[in-house]
Amino acid sequence: MSQPPRSNRAHRGERNGDNRHYRDSHDDRRSSPDRSSSRPPYYPREADSPPKHVREAPRVEHQESKCTYICSRRGIVLICSVLTNSLVLICVVAAQMVTSGMSSAAAMGGFNINSNFNLQGTELQKVRELDMQYSQMRAPGIYGGIAFSLTFGVLSLLFVVAGGKPPHLMSKKLLYGALVFQAVGAVVYVVAVGLYLHFIIGVNATDVCQQRERLYARNGYTWMSCNVSGADAAVALFGLITAILYTAGTVLTIRTIRGVKRYLQERKVRGRSRPVRAEITSV
Repeated sequence: MSQPPRSNRAHRGERNGDNRHYRDSHDDRRSSPDRSSSRPPYYPREADSPPKHVREAPRVEHQESKCTYICSRRGIVLICSVLTNSLVLICVVAAQMVTSGMSSAAAMGGFNINSNFNLQGTELQKVRELDMQYSQMRAPGIYGGIAFSLTFGVLSLLFVVAGGKPPHLMSKKLLYGALVFQAVGAVVYVVAVGLYLHFIIGVNATDVCQQRERLYARNGYTWMSCNVSGADAAVALFGLITAILYTAGTVLTIRTIRGVKRYLQERKVRGRSRPVRAEITSV
């Protein structure tokens, strides 16, 4: 009578043991994500490095063009000096054309002097002679002004074109040549403007100009005077502006030369310090 209950108890115990084993395994499964959540996620070493297609992507190198160096502050000042030299040239020619008189304009085909000019006979012949003499007296000023402004304009343009390189790659002769050119140009332009005005005032103070002014004023042409004309004043104005630009260019060129010297010295120091650093690190 006692044996069957034992077998049943044993069977029940096996069932209870299986249930406990199932519960323990189930609890372990529940606790495993909790344990894993407390740990940081693991990533393989290959994931830390960027992909191969990112590594092998070609690097775009930004190459500076000539315009970058031409359009520097020093280059812009030289470009402005080229423009002001051209304005001086234009104003010199315009001053000669304005003050040459109506007879000279008629000779160029501007208008018919016999129909538009009130002078006749001996007065007309006298005005033509005076205009011719006055133009010849002003000729040194116009020829000198054209040659002067054209020379400085062309030289300034050449220095602009030659400045299309980094300053440390340019020859020292070119940098010092630009320095001397602009320093001399600033002084010479001021002197040239003074001489030009002195020459024009001297020509306007002659008897030829005074007689010419009276003949024109007698017939109502009061604008033909012996004062300094607006075109001559424009020549002086643009000449002084050019001198200021050359002065600014001289200062900028001096700074550029100093910067190039400093850069070359630092490069020499870096070249010498490299083996010393290697010895220090090796020790």
